[in-house]
Amino acid sequence: MGHDTPASVPAADPAAGTAPSARSGSATSLRTVLAALCVTEITSWGVLYYAFPVLAPAITADTGWSTAAITAAFSAALVLAALGGIPLGRLLDRRGPHAIMTTGSIAAVIAVIGLATAPNLWWFSAAWVLAGAAMTAVLYQPAFAALTRYYGPGHVRALTTLTLVAGLASTVFAPLTDTLASHMSWRSVYLALAAILAIVTIPLHAIALRRPWPGIREHASDERRDAARPMAGRPATVRAVITSRPFLLLTAGLTLGTFAMYAVMINLIPLLISRGADATTAAWALGLGGVGQVAGRLGYGPLVRRTGVRSRTVLILALSAVTTAALAAVPGPVALLVAVAVLAGTTRGIATLLQATAVTDRWGATAYGTLSGVLAAPITIAGAIAPWAGAALAGGLGGYPALFAVLTVVAVLAAALATGSMPTAAAVPIGAASGFSPASRTPGRGPSMGRGSRRSRRPGR
Repeated sequence: MGHDTPASVPAADPAAGTAPSARSGSATSLRTVLAALCVTEITSWGVLYYAFPVLAPAITADTGWSTAAITAAFSAALVLAALGGIPLGRLLDRRGPHAIMTTGSIAAVIAVIGLATAPNLWWFSAAWVLAGAAMTAVLYQPAFAALTRYYGPGHVRALTTLTLVAGLASTVFAPLTDTLASHMSWRSVYLALAAILAIVTIPLHAIALRRPWPGIREHASDERRDAARPMAGRPATVRAVITSRPFLLLTAGLTLGTFAMYAVMINLIPLLISRGADATTAAWALGLGGVGQVAGRLGYGPLVRRTGVRSRTVLILALSAVTTAALAAVPGPVALLVAVAVLAGTTRGIATLLQATAVTDRWGATAYGTLSGVLAAPITIAGAIAPWAGAALAGGLGGYPALFAVLTVVAVLAAALATGSMPTAAAVPIGAASGFSPASRTPGRGPSMGRGSRRSRRPGR
């Protein structure tokens, strides 16, 4: 037994397993869920996130509202979306994604219409607050929860597919928004985007996610049974996991890592220009970083098969530190810096899946929504403030090379914290009783769905 995975885990109950064919419907039906979420994630990210940077100059020019003010409203929506993920996660565990994502789509449409019709900055800001609540219910967190529970042990492939396809949101909607803006006002563009959002996401969420939510009945019966027996030997409670040292270190490590990665991405262009690149080359470098993200996500499956949970978490965060240090220290040539930027994009791509699978790799899937909501909140906030904080630090430190040096230290600290992010061998995952838990396995292998041997349950194996 490797040291990256918890070893003392009760045997999985085959009757309670979440294999797609047994518990969650036919493979064809599951593919329908995945296809629907791929389409809705592209659309939701495109309209609620990527349209704003394109339309911001037109909004400022037309209304006279400052760029700082409208950007603050947008950032507030992102922070609200992060904080809203905590209560949403608990609701996801109990109810599943159907009503949540359908209602979220309706709220998103109303919010975008509110943006389009805002007569003043206060109305505009209030519309972004509603949009933030809608983001909580329609972006990655509920989609990840749906695929994790529906696909059971096959969730990594489904999550990889979703993030690969959803990664095209900017590719589709940034040019679309720009094209629409060249023919109509920003208000009309937002109304058109609201129509697209309504036509695409509401029916797909309402129809494709209308299926039984696996694992709820088993989890409820487990909790009733656990209440009648002594504390020793019970599976870990959600509160115990959230307050545990491994969870806190995992959250801190991924939060610092995300801050460093996104600060690097947003400030890459001015750094490259300071190194002698022209604006066009710097923009291409940023775009090629997106290609790196796709490559990283494609490579996540093989990485999972060859590494343990702890080792790949530390590896990706350490690789981020290495690429950040290279960007800080290497003066050129520009081609080499572009290559490093692509590698930095690869780490960002893998980090998305690293976060999506962090809970199931350590504590099972039964309380995935709750735990992932708590985990995602500070990570999302870090990503939201990274652009502003990076620019502010660059000014205070005297330039972008110094900023990247500081971000290197942050990334190194993130990797160091991640070394302590695994539960102890004696810990019993929340998901142990539900049949989908990080059961006894060799390092880097997927969860074992079979009945474990007595030997495999001994602590320290």
